Amino acid sequence: MADDHTHVQEFFTARAADWDTRFPEDGPAFASAVAALGLRPGDVVLDAGCGTGRAMPELRAAVGPRGTVLGADLTAAMLESAVRAGRAGSGLLVQADAARLPLRSRALDAVFAAGLVSHLSRPGPDLAELARVVRPGGLLALFHPVGRAALAARHGRRITDGDLRAEPNLGPLLARSGWRLVSYADEDTRFLALAERTG
Repeated sequence: MADDHTHVQEFFTARAADWDTRFPEDGPAFASAVAALGLRPGDVVLDAGCGTGRAMPELRAAVGPRGTVLGADLTAAMLESAVRAGRAGSGLLVQADAARLPLRSRALDAVFAAGLVSHLSRPGPDLAELARVVRPGGLLALFHPVGRAALAARHGRRITDGDLRAEPNLGPLLARSGWRLVSYADEDTRFLALAERTG
């Protein structure tokens, strides 16, 4: 697992400085995905794998001044970019592994996770860790600002039946990890799967 973490950290450290400028048109998709979570004033929400914190201002607006926004990322350089972009004012930024979160069980109302699933070294146990920190009935948003086909094309690949984010694969994986898939959208302009914490 350490090798997986090192690879992820090296990948994102090399891209942290110009991450936001590479995809400047993604803002509306982030806003729409945060809105789909249906957060309420006073809620506690985690941006898991927050990167440069692009979702954090929207999350802050949704939970209001009495709510709590946490941004956790494995890569220090991404968190530094979030601070430079002024997003630390939207919530608390923490360097942490989404597979071992420094949070109490059932502490959160929701988790927002942009682009995280494809970087999980152990998707089942890692999604179960996200479930651990969310109260029953709380929500998980698995998001990407473009759909699976567009993302694969961006990397010169094609999507396959084995893709973890394909609905027939993702639904059962979530179910085994303490979640129930409640909605699924895979369009050119976004990927958004919403799941509810069971139990």
